[in-house]
Amino acid sequence: MTDGAEKHSGQNQVPATPDAAQPEQPAAPAQPPYGQPGYGQQPPQPQYGEYAQAPYGQPAWGQPDWQQPGMQQPVMGAPGWTPPPKPGIIPLRPLSFGTLLGAPFQMLKRNPKATFGSALLIQGIVGVATIAAIVPFTLWIVGRVDNASVADQSEVIAGSVGLGILVGVVLFAVSLLASALLQGVIVLEAARATLGEKLTLGALWKRVLPRVLPLVGWLLLLGIGFTLALAFLVLIAVLIFAQGEGFLGLGIAYSVLAGIGLLVLSVWIYTKTLLVPCAIVLERLGIFAAVRRSWVLVRGAFWKVFGVNLLVAVIVNTIAQIVTAPLSILVGFGTTILDPNGSGDQVAFLIITNGLVLLVTIIIGAVASVVQSGTIAFLYIDRRIRTEALDLDLQRAVEARESGTEAADPYLPADRLSPATA
Repeated sequence: MTDGAEKHSGQNQVPATPDAAQPEQPAAPAQPPYGQPGYGQQPPQPQYGEYAQAPYGQPAWGQPDWQQPGMQQPVMGAPGWTPPPKPGIIPLRPLSFGTLLGAPFQMLKRNPKATFGSALLIQGIVGVATIAAIVPFTLWIVGRVDNASVADQSEVIAGSVGLGILVGVVLFAVSLLASALLQGVIVLEAARATLGEKLTLGALWKRVLPRVLPLVGWLLLLGIGFTLALAFLVLIAVLIFAQGEGFLGLGIAYSVLAGIGLLVLSVWIYTKTLLVPCAIVLERLGIFAAVRRSWVLVRGAFWKVFGVNLLVAVIVNTIAQIVTAPLSILVGFGTTILDPNGSGDQVAFLIITNGLVLLVTIIIGAVASVVQSGTIAFLYIDRRIRTEALDLDLQRAVEARESGTEAADPYLPADRLSPATA
C-alpha cells in the first residue's frame, strides 16, 4: 500500500492485515493535484451552457423543467393583457382624460386636408366676405354723410344706421352658416376617424350638407335664447333704476347678481346641450330630439364634460395669444420705429402688418375650431361607450368592413336603423 493508504489506515485505527476481509469498494477516481483539473480522469463533464445530471434521477439544482425529457411545461406567469382594438385614432374603450385631450390634435394631424382645409376655407370665406362688405359700405356711408346738406344729414345718418344693421344681419347669417357647416364636418370626421376611415374634404361636405339646416337652427336657437334672457334681465334693471336714486343700490346689487346668475345658467345649459351637434349629424335627429339626447348623455358626467371642454378652450386660446401677441406689439410699435418722421411708408407698413395679423388670426381660428369641435365629438363617443357600449358596435362595424360585408351605421341607435341594415 502507498504511504497515503497507511496514513489513512492509521487515522482510522484499523490494522492493515492482508487477510482481513474487506468489502469491495468501487475505485475512486484519482484526485488531481491541487489547482489542476483532472481532465481525462473524471466522467465526461457537461459543456458550457449545459447542466450536469444529478444522481438518482433528480433534477439538478437550478435546472429548468423544460430541459427534462417528457416534462416540458409552459412558461410560468399570468396570461398577457390584450389591449382594446384601435382601428383609428382612439382605442375602442372608455376614453381617459388624456386621450380626450389628445384625440382632437391627432385627428388634425391625421387628416389635415379635410379638417384644417375645411376650417381654413370656411374661415377665409367668412373673413373675405366681412371685409368685402364692411370696407366698401363704410366708405360709401362716409361719402354720403359728407356730401349731404346740413338739413339732410340727420336723415342720411339714420338711413345709414339701418343699412348697417341689415349688413350686420347678413354677415351674422353667413357666419352662422359657416360655423354650422364646419362643426358638422369636424364631428363627422372624428366619428369616421375612430373607425379608421379617412374621408376627403368633398366626401365630408357631401355627407354633412343635409344636416346643415338643423345645425343652423340649433345655433340660432341658442343665440335667441341667450338674447331674450339678457334682454329680460336688462329690462328689470332699467325698471329698478327708473324708480329714482333711492333704488340705486338695489339696482347695482341686482345687476351684479343677475349677471352672475345668467353666466352660471348659460354655462350649465351650454354644457348640458354640448353634444347636440353630434346627435344632429351622427344620429340624424331633429333639434329638440337632439337636445333631449344630449341631456341624457351628459347626465352623471357634467363636470367631466365641462372640465375637458374648458381645458381645451384654455389651451387653444393660450396658444393663440402666444402667437398673436408679438404681431400685435409689432403693429403697435413698428410704425414709430420704422417710420419716425411719419412719411408715406407708414401706410404701407400698416397694410402689410395688419394683413399679416389677419392671416395669422384666420389660421389660429381654423385650428381652434377644429380642435374644439373635435373635442365635443370625442366626448360624445366616450359618453356613448360608457352608457350604451358603443365600442362593441364600432368593433362589429370594423370587422364587417374588413370582411367585405355591409354593416349598419354604428352611430345610429338600433331603433333608428332601417330594416335593410338592422
